[in-house]
Amino acid sequence: GRVGKRRFGRLGLSPEGERSGAAECGVTRRLLGGARGAQAEEVRIPAPPPMSEQADASSAAPPTAEWPKMVDYLANTEINSQRIAAVESCFGASGQPLALPGRVLLGEGVLTKECRKKAKPRIFFLFNDILVYGSIVLNKRKYRSQHIIPLEEVTLELLPETLQAKNRWMIKTAKKSFVVSAASATERQEWISHIEECVRRQLLATGLQPSTEHAAPWIPDKATDICMRCTQTRFSALTRRHHCRKCGFVVCAECSRERFLLPRLSPKPLRVCSLCFRELAAQKRQEEAEELGTGAAGQPAYLAGAVCGASSGDDDDSDEDREGSGDGDWPSRVEFYASGVSWSSFHS
Repeated sequence: GRVGKRRFGRLGLSPEGERSGAAECGVTRRLLGGARGAQAEEVRIPAPPPMSEQADASSAAPPTAEWPKMVDYLANTEINSQRIAAVESCFGASGQPLALPGRVLLGEGVLTKECRKKAKPRIFFLFNDILVYGSIVLNKRKYRSQHIIPLEEVTLELLPETLQAKNRWMIKTAKKSFVVSAASATERQEWISHIEECVRRQLLATGLQPSTEHAAPWIPDKATDICMRCTQTRFSALTRRHHCRKCGFVVCAECSRERFLLPRLSPKPLRVCSLCFRELAAQKRQEEAEELGTGAAGQPAYLAGAVCGASSGDDDDSDEDREGSGDGDWPSRVEFYASGVSWSSFHS
């Protein structure tokens, strides 16, 4: 991806403020405002060295033992409110409000997201309870297509390195899973360690168990020129690709005529490939038989609602393809606001 020099951000800022990816949306960030402004000098925290000066992934600074205290501290600061307001301003009216009591913006930066047609830069914001990302539109001042992922639903998976693809990992949830990559191994480790710590704390706070069911990531269009089910149909300008919503395979229209209700993904039946349809149908019959205590007979109710052939409500173009490439300017650094500094710095 087209990503520039990376470095950590600051947890505390000087009274003059500091601008970054979120702040450049039109909000200059200040640590403390109003009557509390005089205290700013007392909580100024130096930034760690630039990430480019760190040798490898092993030197990435993970969240420290005192990190939770820093998060709790940030929740009650004006700068946290300013940062969140800046993000809301960047997304504009099309985005959802992000400010909530106790919510903290912990970091931001650009990752390369592998979309259906090609890899595209996306802006990511890590909060203590959600992960937000969107498309980059204009000069670090405007984002769109906001996506919000509750962290208690997130599981991360490291992906193997190849000559063409490095520093990748998968973000998995029940509704959507996708692959992202960072500019370096160090940056990848920073993102992973911070996200995993936030997930761990969120699960503890909610009493929930880690998610075990995840949506399959869509295989990119360019990964295959033929249908991955029949292996006969060759894709062209006239023969379009489709994706099975269950397995994520790239398939032809003939191999994906069926629809099946996948409640975790949508309230409407979705396109699935012929193999997944047979497996899902068999699983449903088994579940119904167990509920009735008898063998399955007749056509199950769920099949009566299944649809064969194209559906006007089934748009195979994902949101990613309608968002645009986001190939304009974007922030050139990643910042984590509550890491790499000592808690004692607050009391010096």
